[in-house]
Amino acid sequence: MLTRVVRSVRHPGQVHYGWWIVLGAVIGQFVAIGVGGQVSGVFLRPVITELGWSAAQFTVGGSAAFIMGGLAGFFVGPLIDRRGPRPLMLVGGFTCGLSLILISRVTEVWQFIALPMLAGGLGFALIGPLVVNVTISKWFVLRRGWAIAIGSMGVSLAGLVMPVTMTQVVDNFGWRAGYATMGVLVWALVIPVALIMRRSPEDHGLTPDGRVAAAEPTPAQRRQLETIRRDLANSYTRSEAARTPALWLLVLGLGLNQAAMAAMLVHAIPFVTDAEFTRAQASVGLMLTGAANLCSKFVWGWTLQRVSVRRLAACAFGASATGVALIILATRVDVLPLLFGGFFVWGFGFGGTIPIGEFIWAQYFGRRYLGSVRGLGVPFTILFGSMGPISVAIVFDRTGEYGGAFTVLTGAYLLAGLLILASRQPRAKEPVAALEGPVVSAPLATASSAVAVTGTAVGPTTNG
Repeated sequence: MLTRVVRSVRHPGQVHYGWWIVLGAVIGQFVAIGVGGQVSGVFLRPVITELGWSAAQFTVGGSAAFIMGGLAGFFVGPLIDRRGPRPLMLVGGFTCGLSLILISRVTEVWQFIALPMLAGGLGFALIGPLVVNVTISKWFVLRRGWAIAIGSMGVSLAGLVMPVTMTQVVDNFGWRAGYATMGVLVWALVIPVALIMRRSPEDHGLTPDGRVAAAEPTPAQRRQLETIRRDLANSYTRSEAARTPALWLLVLGLGLNQAAMAAMLVHAIPFVTDAEFTRAQASVGLMLTGAANLCSKFVWGWTLQRVSVRRLAACAFGASATGVALIILATRVDVLPLLFGGFFVWGFGFGGTIPIGEFIWAQYFGRRYLGSVRGLGVPFTILFGSMGPISVAIVFDRTGEYGGAFTVLTGAYLLAGLLILASRQPRAKEPVAALEGPVVSAPLATASSAVAVTGTAVGPTTNG
């Protein structure tokens, strides 16, 4: 039944099935981010107070989860290309939900390290941005910027909803009830949405963006179809991408951004509450971060295919650095509106992280082997991210204050932007065709070529 629905979307006037993939991405990222880094700060003080742990011991679990997710990403990436997102999200959703419920029963530090590795590591790798955004990039080329930006609204909604909601749950029912609640939420949202996810449009006789050529295509249609064809034909394999300077500059730049972002998500609430702001005010600040994150998607989506993605990355990371600086200033002068402004500006820059990062990977390396290429970069990027929260925690445990560590985070954001600016898109593997001429069929993908050139439907080849 669902296969027939997928195939029917090719008819004019009907919604391209890729937008259902985007909906799945919104929910997947809402869950993955919402039950992970977005709420870590809500649980930190209640957990360490009850169990007598240090801040560093608490953050080891989250950092171990990042590392596990990075290692898993190396193997998950090729599976996205071969199997598609549906089986991965089913396994990840079940594993993540079960692990969160078990976390609500922990009594020892080793349990609090092992279970987050399973929940946030393996679970996050199978339901989070890697899986869903690679899939979006396979379903869209011409409107990839918009599609990724809309899909990443799940991250924004997580920041808008989860910190405030879980603060209420934890403050009223305890941190154990909070973890159990999140586990059930994962099952309720991820498992159903996984069933609508599909690997690529070519599997179902479709083209990216839902474009089908007319009998006599206009010059604009020929340009669009040629762009789609080149995106596939110029795709880099994992080994080819590894030999380009661009990949390693992206890894370093996005990794530094990930480190600073993860550290902020874990330590922002403790930082501002230590400065005599209340937990409720801190949670409102994170809610403003989520609101700014959400609003920014329209800006990033509109600009991604109109402005150099490298420059947009520098702008987004610069905005994040400015937001952190404003938060630091607010804690020193004790001005609540300035604190809220800092969270908003940080959230606006934060909102560009996923759309810009995912767009630049797809633009540089094409969509055919994108899962494998992304899987190669993920372990290194996540390694940076895992070091952010634990490094800030160690500094806090030794000095008793956050100010110096947060100042370093502003520098990390700025350096990340400079590294992305220094990167350059790898050279195309084939010459750019004359766009005013006929569209040449792509030998790399028979299904894609048939639809792109003639509009003929090709039956589904997999159920991915």
